[in-house]
Amino acid sequence: MRILNTGIAIAMAAVSSFAMAEGGGDRIHARMMQENQQTMEQYATENGKAVPEVVHYKYGLNLDVAKVISMTPSTRDCGVIPSRMTYEDSSGKLNTVEYQVLGINCPHGG
Repeated sequence: MRILNTGIAIAMAAVSSFAMAEGGGDRIHARMMQENQQTMEQYATENGKAVPEVVHYKYGLNLDVAKVISMTPSTRDCGVIPSRMTYEDSSGKLNTVEYQVLGINCPHGG
């Protein structure tokens, strides 16, 4: 029985590694963005605020961040990946900005 469980665990790890190599990471990031959007829509509704429109960050964009509400979590990927931050500005309006970050699992040269 122990051998069967070990075999299943190895097979699952191999399949998930293959999925990540074949674009699985893109699906994970898309799901994270979708979950963030749903969570922020629910937060806005519960707090009587307008649902924020997603703004794509561009260099020089002036952000008025008074309170961070949510940030998408970092992933174990290496490479540039999308991330979002939803925040309240100084007037209390909800805003969501999408930007690119470097994954946390990249080797560091040195």
